[in-house]
Amino acid sequence: MSGYLISTDEQQRQMLEKVGAKDFKDLYADVPQELLLAREDLKLPDGLGELGAMQEMERMAGENRVYRGIFRGAGAYDHYIPAIVKRVTSKEQFLTSYTPYQAEVSQGVLQSIFEYQSQICALTGMDYSNASVYDGASAAAEAAAMCRDRKRSVTLISAGVNPQVVETVKTYCHGAGTPCIIVPTKDGRTDLDALEEALGGGGVAGVCFQQPNYFGILEDAQAIIDLAHKAKAKVIMNVNPISLGILRTPGELDADIAVGEGQPLGLPLGFGGPYLGFMTATKKMMRHLPGRMVGETVDNKGQRCFVLTLQAREQHIRREKASSNVCSNEALCAMSAAVYLAAMGPQGMRDVAKQCYDKAHYLAGELAAAGYPLLYDAPFFHEFVTKTPLPAENALKALDEKGILGGLPVPGGILWCCTEKNTKAQMDEVVKTLREVRA
Repeated sequence: MSGYLISTDEQQRQMLEKVGAKDFKDLYADVPQELLLAREDLKLPDGLGELGAMQEMERMAGENRVYRGIFRGAGAYDHYIPAIVKRVTSKEQFLTSYTPYQAEVSQGVLQSIFEYQSQICALTGMDYSNASVYDGASAAAEAAAMCRDRKRSVTLISAGVNPQVVETVKTYCHGAGTPCIIVPTKDGRTDLDALEEALGGGGVAGVCFQQPNYFGILEDAQAIIDLAHKAKAKVIMNVNPISLGILRTPGELDADIAVGEGQPLGLPLGFGGPYLGFMTATKKMMRHLPGRMVGETVDNKGQRCFVLTLQAREQHIRREKASSNVCSNEALCAMSAAVYLAAMGPQGMRDVAKQCYDKAHYLAGELAAAGYPLLYDAPFFHEFVTKTPLPAENALKALDEKGILGGLPVPGGILWCCTEKNTKAQMDEVVKTLREVRA
């Protein structure tokens, strides 16, 4: 937000006088007295000067554990963020902007959303994007709602999807009173036979799968999409945006809806948020997208301008009948993603994806040689699961003691992740440490 400017006692007196108040208590005259908290009850310590406050904040920050190497992903990833991302998004006009209801005074934020939508469509190969939703999990759940109609209400979701996303989709389906069926995995991938059997039951509105999936494995996306479309069900493809630098896009694969977590696009890990849910769809599904879409047009002088092209009014005035109640978006996070994508460009996105892929495969090979072989014999992007010859907690504790955050314990082993930030020296240290702890 904008810099804090202290007000003097005289300035405070003048402001109170201007609004007809004798003191600050008058500002709360309409609040019942029993709800007011007397200041002496707060037991607040004495205020600190600037130096003292800074020292206290540094002391508190010193309690955080900062790892010099991170090899954990599972939905939130440690990528390099170009300095220009924070430089642009920290401008006060972007930090303090509000919902763009009045287009004539909101051209800046509308353009930023329009640019974001355009870039996300280019990245996913889809036709339309909304202005974003709260996170990747809610994007998947909203997409499931997009697929339902009067005759089809069942959602099939692969067990290879991130468990947190699965739980969110199940929660939304429960709230809507519609079935949500989990399709099991086989050898780390969606079981195609089980999927075909579930589709044969009829009434399936949408099929949701993740690419790469939770275990880092590349699904047979085309086979899943073909099976779903054969049964006249819609397909929701949950994608890692970085992987699209080298993998086939949802648009190329003929998915109906593409969603995902936008955190890898210029957003820090941030203790779990705020994050960004991106949603894109084909032209046929456009009017089912929740939230808002910004469009480009010209004003009465023929100048380029931006407007809210689509905004589902039932989200505002017919909530009990609406398929979604999303009326807002993560505008600042979306702008961060737009600046990141602009800074990286197509070649930069390919380079980042290639580095993630190459480093993950190098680490997987070295870990296998050290006695931690792959759990699944399947192609992967930048995450993979290894077996472990000793309890996962022991292996990860040894890395933790050296300032390295290891992979995530999962059934059958450890889920590892590599990004462009991981160096060869760090990877070799991980392997060396795990060799030692095994000995």
